[in-house]
Amino acid sequence: MTGRVEIFLNNQWGTICDDGWDINDANVVCRQLGFPQASKAFRGASHGQGSGPIWMDNVTCSGSESYIYDCGHRGWGNNDCTHSQDASVECSSIIP
Repeated sequence: MTGRVEIFLNNQWGTICDDGWDINDANVVCRQLGFPQASKAFRGASHGQGSGPIWMDNVTCSGSESYIYDCGHRGWGNNDCTHSQDASVECSSIIP
């Protein structure tokens, strides 16, 4: 599965900025979606630009978190990004 990461918060879908986005962050998202791991973390709206709020920026996951919202970030809705910086993931169904 590959696509842009979006979060549903306050009854609205929003995106994650790619500032600091890496494989640790992508692994958390993929596990949250039921996949064993991520095979790639994409930056620069590789899978299209979202609309609405950019909910998270400067996401810093160690990779062991259960949910993306357990990772550090600038605060909900606090960002210095545009949708041209939306983050995406490629999740792998192969167990490491």
